[in-house]
Amino acid sequence: VQLVESGGGLVQAGGSLRVSCVTSGRTFSNYPLGWFRQAPGKEREFVAAIAWDDNNTYYAESVKGRFTISRDNAKNTVYLQMDSLKPEDTAVYYCATGRRFLGPPTPSKYEYNYWGQGTQVTVSS
Repeated sequence: VQLVESGGGLVQAGGSLRVSCVTSGRTFSNYPLGWFRQAPGKEREFVAAIAWDDNNTYYAESVKGRFTISRDNAKNTVYLQMDSLKPEDTAVYYCATGRRFLGPPTPSKYEYNYWGQGTQVTVSS
């Protein structure tokens, strides 16, 4: 199973960015997907997750109303649209696939078993 993120970069505060994650080697559509992030010196934290059928999403309080997770099962791709970005959103962003077949979206990193290599998002003030 491989996950490859893209779309990171440098953006000014208040701006927008969309990161993508393409998966391969697994039946993508049967598992929940999540986005996490890790800033220097901090633990990896949950950002957003989406159910296998796209009918349920879950967000960290810090990004609720600003970030939107979506998926395109035909393209084996999950997206994270990030609007109204803040300097504190600066981190490496990782996508991950859930462990549970047809499972719900979850904020626990222990419920994800495959991870991408990450993409850097930097928000300048």
